[in-house]
Amino acid sequence: MAFAIDTLILLIVIVPLLFAVYGTEYLQRAQEFGVAGFWDFAIQVVMPAVAVILFWKYRGATPGKMAISARIVNATTGAAPSTGQLVGRYFAYIVSALPFGLGFIWIAIDRRKQGFHDKLAGTAVIYDDD
Repeated sequence: MAFAIDTLILLIVIVPLLFAVYGTEYLQRAQEFGVAGFWDFAIQVVMPAVAVILFWKYRGATPGKMAISARIVNATTGAAPSTGQLVGRYFAYIVSALPFGLGFIWIAIDRRKQGFHDKLAGTAVIYDDD
Protein backbone atom coordinates (compact mmCIF):
# COMPACT_ATOMS: atom_id res chain seq x y z
CA MET A 1 0.00 0.00 0.00
CA ALA A 2 2.83 2.41 0.87
CA PHE A 3 4.47 1.76 -2.50
CA ALA A 4 1.20 2.51 -4.33
CA ILE A 5 0.75 5.81 -2.47
CA ASP A 6 4.35 6.87 -3.15
CA THR A 7 4.08 5.92 -6.82
CA LEU A 8 0.87 7.92 -7.24
CA ILE A 9 2.47 10.99 -5.63
CA LEU A 10 5.53 10.69 -7.89
CA LEU A 11 3.36 10.37 -11.00
CA ILE A 12 1.34 13.45 -10.03
CA VAL A 13 4.59 15.43 -9.75
CA ILE A 14 6.72 13.89 -12.53
CA VAL A 15 4.30 13.69 -15.48
CA PRO A 16 3.34 17.39 -15.50
CA LEU A 17 7.00 18.38 -15.08
CA LEU A 18 8.07 16.27 -18.06
CA PHE A 19 5.33 17.69 -20.24
CA ALA A 20 6.18 21.22 -19.07
CA VAL A 21 9.80 20.71 -20.11
CA TYR A 22 9.35 18.67 -23.32
CA GLY A 23 5.77 19.41 -24.37
CA THR A 24 3.72 16.92 -26.32
CA GLU A 25 6.89 15.61 -28.01
CA TYR A 26 7.96 13.95 -24.76
CA LEU A 27 6.57 10.46 -25.45
CA GLN A 28 7.97 10.35 -28.97
CA ARG A 29 11.44 11.48 -27.81
CA ALA A 30 11.46 9.02 -24.91
CA GLN A 31 10.46 6.12 -27.18
CA GLU A 32 12.97 7.05 -29.85
CA PHE A 33 16.00 7.63 -27.63
CA GLY A 34 15.08 5.80 -24.39
CA VAL A 35 15.57 9.03 -22.48
CA ALA A 36 14.17 12.30 -23.81
CA GLY A 37 17.16 14.28 -22.54
CA PHE A 38 18.97 15.53 -19.48
CA TRP A 39 15.83 16.82 -17.76
CA ASP A 40 14.04 13.52 -18.33
CA PHE A 41 16.81 11.72 -16.44
CA ALA A 42 16.97 14.41 -13.75
CA ILE A 43 13.20 14.42 -13.18
CA GLN A 44 12.61 10.66 -13.35
CA VAL A 45 15.76 9.30 -11.70
CA VAL A 46 17.63 11.92 -9.68
CA MET A 47 14.69 13.87 -8.22
CA PRO A 48 12.82 10.80 -6.87
CA ALA A 49 16.05 9.38 -5.39
CA VAL A 50 16.85 12.62 -3.60
CA ALA A 51 13.24 13.05 -2.42
CA VAL A 52 12.98 9.50 -1.06
CA ILE A 53 16.31 9.68 0.76
CA LEU A 54 15.43 13.07 2.25
CA PHE A 55 12.03 11.82 3.43
CA TRP A 56 13.71 8.78 5.00
CA LYS A 57 16.34 10.99 6.63
CA TYR A 58 14.08 13.70 8.07
CA ARG A 59 10.73 11.92 8.51
CA GLY A 60 11.83 8.28 8.85
CA ALA A 61 9.48 7.32 6.03
CA THR A 62 8.05 8.31 2.67
CA PRO A 63 4.48 9.66 2.57
CA GLY A 64 3.21 6.16 1.76
CA LYS A 65 4.94 4.62 4.76
CA MET A 66 3.71 7.49 6.95
CA ALA A 67 0.14 6.78 5.80
CA ILE A 68 0.41 3.22 7.13
CA SER A 69 2.30 4.29 10.30
CA ALA A 70 5.54 2.62 9.25
CA ARG A 71 9.08 3.94 9.47
CA ILE A 72 12.63 2.83 8.74
CA VAL A 73 15.07 2.15 11.57
CA ASN A 74 18.54 0.75 12.08
CA ALA A 75 17.95 -3.02 12.34
CA THR A 76 20.49 -3.43 15.15
CA THR A 77 19.76 -0.47 17.40
CA GLY A 78 16.20 0.53 16.48
CA ALA A 79 17.43 4.13 16.17
CA ALA A 80 17.31 6.30 13.09
CA PRO A 81 19.53 4.88 10.33
CA SER A 82 22.59 6.77 9.16
CA THR A 83 22.52 8.66 5.88
CA GLY A 84 24.88 6.05 4.45
CA GLN A 85 22.47 3.28 5.38
CA LEU A 86 19.61 5.15 3.71
CA VAL A 87 21.54 5.78 0.49
CA GLY A 88 22.63 2.13 0.52
CA ARG A 89 19.02 1.03 1.08
CA TYR A 90 17.82 3.07 -1.88
CA PHE A 91 20.38 1.62 -4.28
CA ALA A 92 19.89 -1.87 -2.83
CA TYR A 93 16.33 -1.70 -4.21
CA ILE A 94 18.01 -2.66 -7.50
CA VAL A 95 19.21 -5.90 -5.90
CA SER A 96 15.73 -6.59 -4.53
CA ALA A 97 14.10 -5.97 -7.90
CA LEU A 98 16.48 -7.72 -10.29
CA PRO A 99 15.85 -11.40 -9.65
CA PHE A 100 12.10 -11.20 -10.50
CA GLY A 101 11.41 -9.02 -7.45
CA LEU A 102 12.58 -11.80 -5.15
CA GLY A 103 14.05 -9.31 -2.68
CA PHE A 104 10.59 -7.79 -2.17
CA ILE A 105 8.81 -11.17 -2.11
CA TRP A 106 11.31 -12.21 0.58
CA ILE A 107 9.64 -9.75 2.98
CA ALA A 108 6.61 -12.07 3.18
CA ILE A 109 8.65 -15.06 4.35
CA ASP A 110 11.42 -13.42 6.37
CA ARG A 111 11.12 -13.68 10.15
CA ARG A 112 12.01 -9.98 10.58
CA LYS A 113 10.09 -8.91 7.45
CA GLN A 114 13.24 -7.52 5.83
CA GLY A 115 13.72 -7.36 2.09
CA PHE A 116 17.13 -7.84 0.51
CA HIS A 117 17.53 -4.03 0.49
CA ASP A 118 16.95 -3.91 4.27
CA LYS A 119 19.37 -6.75 4.93
CA LEU A 120 22.08 -5.14 2.79
CA ALA A 121 21.60 -1.71 4.40
CA GLY A 122 21.13 -2.96 7.96
CA THR A 123 17.66 -1.43 8.21
CA ALA A 124 14.17 -2.63 9.11
CA VAL A 125 10.66 -1.27 8.74
CA ILE A 126 8.65 -1.04 11.95
CA TYR A 127 5.04 -0.08 12.56
CA ASP A 128 4.01 2.46 15.17
CA ASP A 129 1.16 1.33 17.46
CA ASP A 130 -0.65 4.64 17.75
